[in-house]
This record gives sequence, structure tokens and C-alpha cells, in this order.
Amino acid sequence: MTTTDQTVEPHSVMGQLNDFISLTKPKVMSLLLVSAIAGAFLGSDATPKMEVLIAVLSGGALAAGGAASLNMAYEKEIDQKMGRTKNRPVAEGRISPVTAIIFGLTLNVLSFAIFSLMTNYLAALLAIAGTVLYFGLYTVILKRTTPQNIVLGGAAGAVPPLVGFAAATGTLNLSAWYLFIIIFFWTPPHFWALAIMIKDDYAKANIPMLPVVRGVEHTTVQIMLYTVILAVLMILFGLITENLGWIYLIGAVLLNTTLFRYSYKLIRFPNKPTATRLYKYSLLYLALALVLVMADSVIA
Repeated sequence: MTTTDQTVEPHSVMGQLNDFISLTKPKVMSLLLVSAIAGAFLGSDATPKMEVLIAVLSGGALAAGGAASLNMAYEKEIDQKMGRTKNRPVAEGRISPVTAIIFGLTLNVLSFAIFSLMTNYLAALLAIAGTVLYFGLYTVILKRTTPQNIVLGGAAGAVPPLVGFAAATGTLNLSAWYLFIIIFFWTPPHFWALAIMIKDDYAKANIPMLPVVRGVEHTTVQIMLYTVILAVLMILFGLITENLGWIYLIGAVLLNTTLFRYSYKLIRFPNKPTATRLYKYSLLYLALALVLVMADSVIA
């Protein structure tokens, strides 16, 4: 083997490894894992047991990554048409759709095994349910057929806190489902802000996102409607959940006041820069809300 061959081969291996990592959408996965951990804290009397945290992090990452890999395999043609996704490994042909499917299914099998062995079957089944909802319901059925795709499909992104809660307790209660509902109603304003940002891409790919079908102005009104509902749910969550106290409530009021301001600005200025600011804040909003749940669950 020549010197040149020795330098190229390690680079090729690392490139392939990076491609497989990209299949799991690590940026999206991070927020899903935080929500799953928040569910585990909410279900525990104090800090969750170490084996629960390990299972939620590892099993949750595998399930989320597997769902993302299946999504990329199915949406190769769509990803090729959109600037945000055209460089994904399946879209560029660096990984074949069949390989991505096998990889995604393998990750989900491993996720089920980890949750089953380290926690319980309920958590394992919920993790798989998240994949089924994201890939089966959202990607395959809803995304190309209705502008309400992200509303109904948002259930997939709301499953992780149920997984974490079930991993910690072996059951689900009203608090767990309430956290599910909060993330469910957070998803439309978050994703519609992104859809406004890349409206032309969705139109080019023939995806019926709300800004494409009904227009940006209509979408901003819907964002505000969901923002108000979300704020009410967040406050009620703090009032009815015994594991939460004043720290959560005060933080929830501040977070939702700021979210309302961003949503109102988007109605007044329905353009890409304003939508981008709302989109970025919505990520911070959910992350901080989940941190409040974790912190107050321990303190309360």
C-alpha cells in the first residue's frame, strides 16, 4: 500500500462514519433526549436512578436515530430538491436507501432491547411507537397529503417524555400525558416558523406545508393561536402537577411572555427574518421549559 493510499483510507472510513452519524439527525435528537430525561425526572421522586438515565439516553438516542434514518431513506427525492436537506448522505448518494433502512431498523431493535433489559417493556414499546408515528404517520402518510401534517404528526415528537416517565416508573399518569400535550402544541408554532423560513423549498418539493397552501399571513395567525393555547397549558401544568412548584411557574410565565412577543411580531412583520427569530427562540423555549421541569421536580 502506498503512502497516498494510507492517507486516503482513514479519511474514507471517517467520512462513512460521519455519514452514518448524519443519518440520525443528531441536532434534532438532542432536544428529544432532553424531553425524555425531563419525563424521567418528572416520574421520579428525586433524581432518576443511574440505570434509568443510561437507558433513556442510549435507548432514546437509538430510537430517535433509527426513525431519522428511515425518514431519510424514504425522502431521498424530496431532500434532493430542498436546500436545507440536499446534502444529506442518502440524498447525495453516499449511503443507499436500503442501507439507511437496515441501519434504522437495527437501531430501533437495539433501542427496544436496551429499554426492555434496563427498564421495562412499556418504555420499550413507547420508544418504538415514537418511530412508528414519525415514520409511518408523519413521513409516509401525512407530510405529502395535508397542510395539517405537522399538527397531527407532532405526536411523534411528543412521545419521548412518555418514554422517560415510563422508564422511571413503569407506568404513565396524567402528568406524563400533560407533558406530552405541551410538546404536541409546541410543535406547530415551532415548525411553522421554519416552514415560513424555507417556504420556497417546500413549494419546490411539492410539500403542502401551511405557508405554501394557505399563505404566510394565515400561518402567523395559526402560530399565535397555538402560542396562546401552549401558554395556558404550561401554566395549568404547573398548577396541577404535585412534582412542580413556583420555580417552574415563574419560569413558564417568563418563557411564554417572550414567546407571545415573538409570535406577535411575526404577525406584524410576516417575513423570513422575524420567522427565523421565532424559530430559534422556540428551540430555546422548549429546552428551558424542560430544564425547569427537571429542576423543580427535584426541588419540589
